[in-house]
Amino acid sequence: MALIDTPLCDFGWKAPTFSLADPHGIQHSFDDSMGENGLLVAFICNHCPYVKGIIDRIVMDTNELKKDGINTVAIMSNDYKSYPDDAPDKMTLFTKEHKIAFPYLVDETQEVGKAYGAVCTPDFFGFNNKAELQYRGRLDNLNIGGTGERTPDLLQAMQHVAQTGKGPENQTASMGCSIKWRA
Repeated sequence: MALIDTPLCDFGWKAPTFSLADPHGIQHSFDDSMGENGLLVAFICNHCPYVKGIIDRIVMDTNELKKDGINTVAIMSNDYKSYPDDAPDKMTLFTKEHKIAFPYLVDETQEVGKAYGAVCTPDFFGFNNKAELQYRGRLDNLNIGGTGERTPDLLQAMQHVAQTGKGPENQTASMGCSIKWRA
């Protein structure tokens, strides 16, 4: 498990479009996924201890964002042949277990992860409704499975994006396991 931090937000960077299937073969595109006020693209996987430790908080915050007109899609770009816990059938189980209400998509060729410059799981990309990057930071201030007073950075940032179209200037990088690229 290699710990990686995400780069800082490149405000205004235009999102690469995509069309990816979920484990059931249903296609989802960037454009069709866009909410009235924006879209959160989250690179996650099933086996990463960082994702496993915060997935219930991700689900809670994305349910709140939906009320603010921000939709969410998650993308799994790992090489699941080398990491079978990330295989599509396991994605379906992970989705059910954690009551994930957003599409969880398979980046079979890893091209989408590379186009986004995703580096770790989780890696969050928050876009306004013009598909301009406004947030690339952490979920919150708590550690994996952390307790204490929570500051929901991503939720607050994306609610600000929903209201103003702009993300906060100060953002704290997300951290997680490196994406498992094919050799």
